[in-house]
Amino acid sequence: MSLPTTVKIVEVAARDGLQNEKHFVDTAIKIELINRLSAAGFQNIEAASFVSPKWVPQMADGTEVMAGIERRPQTTYSALTPNLRGFEAALAAKADEVVIFGAASESFSQKNINCSIAESITRFAPVAQAALDAGVRLRASISCAFGCPYDGETAIETVLDVVKRMQDLGVQEFDIADTIGVGTPLKTARLMEAVATLVPMEQIAGHFHDTYGQALANILAALQVGVSIFHSSVAGLGGCPYAKGATGNVATEDVVYMLHGMGIHTGLDLPQLVDTGAWISAQIGKPTNSRAGRALFLKNQ
Repeated sequence: MSLPTTVKIVEVAARDGLQNEKHFVDTAIKIELINRLSAAGFQNIEAASFVSPKWVPQMADGTEVMAGIERRPQTTYSALTPNLRGFEAALAAKADEVVIFGAASESFSQKNINCSIAESITRFAPVAQAALDAGVRLRASISCAFGCPYDGETAIETVLDVVKRMQDLGVQEFDIADTIGVGTPLKTARLMEAVATLVPMEQIAGHFHDTYGQALANILAALQVGVSIFHSSVAGLGGCPYAKGATGNVATEDVVYMLHGMGIHTGLDLPQLVDTGAWISAQIGKPTNSRAGRALFLKNQ
Protein backbone atom coordinates (compact mmCIF):
# COMPACT_ATOMS: atom_id res chain seq x y z
CA MET A 1 0.00 0.00 0.00
CA SER A 2 1.49 3.31 -1.11
CA LEU A 3 0.51 6.39 0.88
CA PRO A 4 1.57 10.04 0.68
CA THR A 5 4.36 10.85 3.10
CA THR A 6 3.10 14.43 3.56
CA VAL A 7 -0.44 15.78 3.69
CA LYS A 8 -1.70 19.36 3.52
CA ILE A 9 -4.65 20.13 5.78
CA VAL A 10 -6.83 23.10 4.78
CA GLU A 11 -8.36 24.37 8.04
CA VAL A 12 -11.91 25.61 7.47
CA ALA A 13 -13.21 26.30 11.01
CA ALA A 14 -12.99 30.08 10.81
CA ARG A 15 -15.15 30.19 7.67
CA ASP A 16 -17.08 26.97 6.96
CA GLY A 17 -17.08 26.05 10.63
CA LEU A 18 -18.53 29.30 11.99
CA GLN A 19 -20.67 30.57 9.12
CA ASN A 20 -23.87 28.83 10.23
CA GLU A 21 -23.66 29.69 13.92
CA LYS A 22 -26.98 31.29 14.90
CA HIS A 23 -25.41 33.86 17.21
CA PHE A 24 -22.83 36.26 15.82
CA VAL A 25 -19.32 35.26 16.83
CA ASP A 26 -17.32 38.30 17.92
CA THR A 27 -14.76 39.51 15.40
CA ALA A 28 -12.05 39.36 18.07
CA ILE A 29 -12.83 35.66 18.64
CA LYS A 30 -12.56 34.93 14.91
CA ILE A 31 -9.22 36.73 14.77
CA GLU A 32 -7.87 34.84 17.77
CA LEU A 33 -9.07 31.54 16.32
CA ILE A 34 -7.18 32.17 13.10
CA ASN A 35 -4.08 33.28 15.01
CA ARG A 36 -4.19 30.12 17.12
CA LEU A 37 -4.57 28.00 14.01
CA SER A 38 -1.68 29.82 12.31
CA ALA A 39 0.50 29.13 15.35
CA ALA A 40 -0.37 25.42 15.12
CA GLY A 41 1.35 25.29 11.72
CA PHE A 42 -1.34 25.26 9.01
CA GLN A 43 -0.25 25.84 5.41
CA ASN A 44 -3.74 26.98 4.42
CA ILE A 45 -6.57 28.55 6.46
CA GLU A 46 -9.98 29.62 5.17
CA ALA A 47 -10.23 32.96 6.92
CA ALA A 48 -13.20 34.83 5.46
CA SER A 49 -16.10 34.83 3.06
CA PHE A 50 -16.93 37.92 1.01
CA VAL A 51 -20.55 37.11 0.31
CA SER A 52 -23.57 39.32 0.88
CA PRO A 53 -24.22 39.85 4.62
CA LYS A 54 -27.88 39.34 3.75
CA TRP A 55 -27.19 35.70 2.94
CA VAL A 56 -24.40 34.95 5.44
CA PRO A 57 -24.52 37.55 8.25
CA GLN A 58 -21.93 35.62 10.27
CA MET A 59 -19.30 36.50 7.65
CA ALA A 60 -20.10 40.22 7.44
CA ASP A 61 -16.86 41.16 9.22
CA GLY A 62 -14.49 39.56 6.71
CA THR A 63 -12.58 42.77 6.05
CA GLU A 64 -12.03 43.38 9.78
CA VAL A 65 -10.98 39.77 10.35
CA MET A 66 -8.44 39.83 7.52
CA ALA A 67 -7.05 43.15 8.76
CA GLY A 68 -6.73 41.92 12.34
CA ILE A 69 -4.98 38.58 11.95
CA GLU A 70 -1.27 38.03 12.50
CA ARG A 71 -0.12 36.58 9.21
CA ARG A 72 2.33 33.72 9.21
CA PRO A 73 4.55 33.91 6.09
CA GLN A 74 4.20 30.18 5.35
CA THR A 75 0.40 30.24 5.56
CA THR A 76 -2.07 30.87 2.73
CA TYR A 77 -5.15 32.78 3.93
CA SER A 78 -8.16 32.07 1.71
CA ALA A 79 -11.46 33.83 1.14
CA LEU A 80 -14.67 32.78 -0.61
CA THR A 81 -15.62 35.09 -3.48
CA PRO A 82 -18.94 34.43 -5.27
CA ASN A 83 -18.75 37.44 -7.59
CA LEU A 84 -16.51 40.31 -8.72
CA ARG A 85 -17.59 42.51 -5.84
CA GLY A 86 -16.55 39.78 -3.41
CA PHE A 87 -13.30 39.26 -5.28
CA GLU A 88 -12.45 42.95 -5.12
CA ALA A 89 -13.11 42.95 -1.37
CA ALA A 90 -10.92 39.88 -0.93
CA LEU A 91 -8.15 41.44 -2.99
CA ALA A 92 -8.32 44.63 -0.92
CA ALA A 93 -8.15 42.49 2.22
CA LYS A 94 -4.99 40.84 0.85
CA ALA A 95 -6.34 37.31 0.57
CA ASP A 96 -3.66 34.93 -0.72
CA GLU A 97 -6.20 32.68 -2.40
CA VAL A 98 -9.79 33.07 -3.56
CA VAL A 99 -12.33 30.27 -3.66
CA ILE A 100 -15.26 29.90 -6.02
CA PHE A 101 -17.93 27.38 -5.11
CA GLY A 102 -20.31 25.40 -7.24
CA ALA A 103 -22.33 22.21 -6.89
CA ALA A 104 -22.52 18.89 -8.70
CA SER A 105 -26.28 18.89 -8.11
CA GLU A 106 -28.78 21.06 -9.97
CA SER A 107 -31.24 21.22 -7.06
CA PHE A 108 -28.53 22.07 -4.54
CA SER A 109 -27.14 24.75 -6.83
CA GLN A 110 -30.57 26.36 -7.01
CA LYS A 111 -31.09 26.17 -3.24
CA ASN A 112 -27.58 27.32 -2.34
CA ILE A 113 -26.75 30.02 -4.90
CA ASN A 114 -30.07 30.48 -6.75
CA CYS A 115 -28.91 29.40 -10.19
CA SER A 116 -28.19 26.33 -12.30
CA ILE A 117 -24.78 24.69 -12.48
CA ALA A 118 -24.16 26.18 -15.93
CA GLU A 119 -25.22 29.63 -14.75
CA SER A 120 -22.91 29.37 -11.73
CA ILE A 121 -19.92 28.65 -13.98
CA THR A 122 -20.81 31.66 -16.13
CA ARG A 123 -20.99 33.84 -13.00
CA PHE A 124 -17.60 32.61 -11.81
CA ALA A 125 -15.81 33.23 -15.12
CA PRO A 126 -15.06 36.94 -14.51
CA VAL A 127 -13.99 36.17 -10.92
CA ALA A 128 -11.62 33.50 -12.15
CA GLN A 129 -10.18 35.77 -14.83
CA ALA A 130 -9.72 38.60 -12.34
CA ALA A 131 -7.87 36.27 -9.98
CA LEU A 132 -5.58 35.02 -12.72
CA ASP A 133 -4.92 38.58 -13.89
CA ALA A 134 -4.06 39.64 -10.34
CA GLY A 135 -1.82 36.62 -9.74
CA VAL A 136 -4.03 35.38 -6.90
CA ARG A 137 -4.32 31.63 -6.41
CA LEU A 138 -7.69 30.21 -7.51
CA ARG A 139 -9.41 27.26 -5.84
CA ALA A 140 -12.83 25.73 -6.50
CA SER A 141 -15.09 23.87 -4.12
CA ILE A 142 -17.52 21.39 -5.67
CA SER A 143 -20.28 20.55 -3.21
CA CYS A 144 -22.58 17.51 -3.17
CA ALA A 145 -19.99 15.48 -5.10
CA PHE A 146 -21.23 12.26 -3.49
CA GLY A 147 -24.87 12.98 -2.88
CA CYS A 148 -27.50 15.68 -2.59
CA PRO A 149 -30.33 16.09 -0.04
CA TYR A 150 -32.73 16.76 -2.92
CA ASP A 151 -31.44 14.74 -5.89
CA GLY A 152 -29.95 11.71 -4.11
CA GLU A 153 -26.71 10.08 -5.23
CA THR A 154 -24.51 12.17 -7.51
CA ALA A 155 -23.25 10.50 -10.69
CA ILE A 156 -19.49 10.54 -11.20
CA GLU A 157 -20.02 11.90 -14.71
CA THR A 158 -21.77 14.96 -13.27
CA VAL A 159 -18.84 15.68 -10.94
CA LEU A 160 -16.39 15.30 -13.81
CA ASP A 161 -18.39 17.73 -15.92
CA VAL A 162 -18.17 20.38 -13.19
CA VAL A 163 -14.46 19.70 -12.65
CA LYS A 164 -13.81 20.16 -16.38
CA ARG A 165 -15.76 23.44 -16.43
CA MET A 166 -13.80 24.69 -13.40
CA GLN A 167 -10.54 23.56 -14.99
CA ASP A 168 -11.36 25.60 -18.07
CA LEU A 169 -11.66 28.68 -15.83
CA GLY A 170 -8.07 28.21 -14.64
CA VAL A 171 -8.72 26.65 -11.23
CA GLN A 172 -5.56 25.38 -9.53
CA GLU A 173 -7.03 23.18 -6.79
CA PHE A 174 -10.31 21.24 -6.74
CA ASP A 175 -12.18 20.50 -3.52
CA ILE A 176 -14.31 17.37 -3.93
CA ALA A 177 -16.83 17.86 -1.14
CA ASP A 178 -19.10 15.34 0.54
CA THR A 179 -21.40 18.10 1.76
CA ILE A 180 -23.96 15.83 3.44
CA GLY A 181 -21.57 13.07 4.50
CA VAL A 182 -23.05 10.19 2.50
CA GLY A 183 -19.82 8.98 0.91
CA THR A 184 -18.28 5.60 1.69
CA PRO A 185 -14.69 4.41 1.11
CA LEU A 186 -15.08 2.54 -2.18
CA LYS A 187 -17.14 5.38 -3.68
CA THR A 188 -14.52 7.82 -2.48
CA ALA A 189 -11.66 5.92 -4.10
CA ARG A 190 -13.55 5.58 -7.39
CA LEU A 191 -14.51 9.26 -7.52
CA MET A 192 -11.04 10.52 -6.69
CA GLU A 193 -9.48 8.25 -9.31
CA ALA A 194 -12.02 9.46 -11.87
CA VAL A 195 -11.29 13.13 -11.11
CA ALA A 196 -7.58 12.35 -11.48
CA THR A 197 -8.18 11.44 -15.12
CA LEU A 198 -8.88 15.15 -15.70
CA VAL A 199 -6.57 16.97 -13.29
CA PRO A 200 -3.34 15.98 -11.53
CA MET A 201 -3.89 14.09 -8.27
CA GLU A 202 -1.84 16.72 -6.40
CA GLN A 203 -4.53 19.31 -7.29
CA ILE A 204 -7.37 17.28 -5.73
CA ALA A 205 -8.59 17.83 -2.17
CA GLY A 206 -11.07 15.82 -0.15
CA HIS A 207 -13.67 17.68 1.95
CA PHE A 208 -15.65 15.24 4.10
CA HIS A 209 -18.50 15.63 6.56
CA ASP A 210 -19.08 12.99 9.20
CA THR A 211 -22.86 12.52 9.15
CA TYR A 212 -22.65 8.72 8.98
CA GLY A 213 -19.28 8.38 10.69
CA GLN A 214 -17.48 7.73 7.39
CA ALA A 215 -15.18 10.74 7.14
CA LEU A 216 -11.95 9.18 8.45
CA ALA A 217 -12.56 6.01 6.45
CA ASN A 218 -13.11 8.13 3.34
CA ILE A 219 -9.90 10.07 3.99
CA LEU A 220 -8.00 6.77 4.26
CA ALA A 221 -9.53 5.58 0.99
CA ALA A 222 -8.54 8.85 -0.70
CA LEU A 223 -5.01 8.59 0.71
CA GLN A 224 -4.69 5.10 -0.74
CA VAL A 225 -5.33 6.38 -4.27
CA GLY A 226 -2.92 9.30 -3.85
CA VAL A 227 -4.89 12.30 -2.56
CA SER A 228 -2.73 14.40 -0.25
CA ILE A 229 -4.89 17.46 0.51
CA PHE A 230 -7.81 17.35 2.93
CA HIS A 231 -10.12 19.87 4.55
CA SER A 232 -11.09 19.72 8.20
CA SER A 233 -12.46 21.92 10.93
CA VAL A 234 -11.07 22.17 14.44
CA ALA A 235 -13.57 20.75 16.97
CA GLY A 236 -15.61 19.50 14.00
CA LEU A 237 -17.32 22.87 13.65
CA GLY A 238 -19.72 23.45 10.80
CA GLY A 239 -22.54 21.85 8.91
CA CYS A 240 -24.76 22.26 5.89
CA PRO A 241 -27.89 24.39 6.46
CA TYR A 242 -29.57 22.91 3.38
CA ALA A 243 -29.17 19.27 4.41
CA LYS A 244 -31.31 18.01 7.29
CA GLY A 245 -29.30 15.96 9.75
CA ALA A 246 -25.97 16.71 8.11
CA THR A 247 -23.34 17.08 10.81
CA GLY A 248 -20.21 19.15 10.66
CA ASN A 249 -16.90 18.83 8.93
CA VAL A 250 -14.57 16.09 10.04
CA ALA A 251 -12.64 17.30 13.10
CA THR A 252 -9.07 18.39 12.47
CA GLU A 253 -7.88 16.80 15.71
CA ASP A 254 -9.23 13.41 14.59
CA VAL A 255 -7.66 13.67 11.14
CA VAL A 256 -4.26 14.72 12.49
CA TYR A 257 -4.30 12.03 15.17
CA MET A 258 -4.90 9.42 12.46
CA LEU A 259 -2.31 10.80 10.04
CA HIS A 260 0.40 11.15 12.68
CA GLY A 261 -0.36 7.62 13.85
CA MET A 262 0.28 6.47 10.28
CA GLY A 263 3.61 8.30 10.15
CA ILE A 264 2.31 10.91 7.69
CA HIS A 265 3.74 14.41 8.11
CA THR A 266 1.33 17.34 8.44
CA GLY A 267 3.51 20.03 10.00
CA LEU A 268 0.80 20.54 12.64
CA ASP A 269 1.09 20.66 16.42
CA LEU A 270 -1.62 18.30 17.70
CA PRO A 271 -1.58 19.50 21.35
CA GLN A 272 -2.08 23.09 20.12
CA LEU A 273 -4.98 21.93 17.96
CA VAL A 274 -6.58 20.17 20.93
CA ASP A 275 -6.29 23.30 23.05
CA THR A 276 -7.68 25.45 20.23
CA GLY A 277 -10.62 23.09 19.72
CA ALA A 278 -11.45 23.22 23.42
CA TRP A 279 -11.08 27.00 23.44
CA ILE A 280 -13.35 27.76 20.47
CA SER A 281 -15.93 25.27 21.72
CA ALA A 282 -16.04 27.14 25.03
CA GLN A 283 -16.30 30.49 23.23
CA ILE A 284 -19.39 29.47 21.26
CA GLY A 285 -20.90 27.41 24.09
CA LYS A 286 -20.86 24.04 22.36
CA PRO A 287 -19.10 20.76 23.15
CA THR A 288 -16.36 19.70 20.75
CA ASN A 289 -17.29 17.21 18.04
CA SER A 290 -13.77 15.78 18.06
CA ARG A 291 -13.38 12.41 19.77
CA ALA A 292 -9.60 12.62 19.70
CA GLY A 293 -9.81 16.20 20.96
CA ARG A 294 -11.97 15.22 23.95
CA ALA A 295 -9.78 12.26 24.84
CA LEU A 296 -6.49 14.11 24.56
CA PHE A 297 -7.79 17.19 26.37
CA LEU A 298 -9.04 15.13 29.33
CA LYS A 299 -5.85 13.06 29.34
CA ASN A 300 -3.77 16.19 29.77
CA GLN A 301 -5.82 17.69 32.60
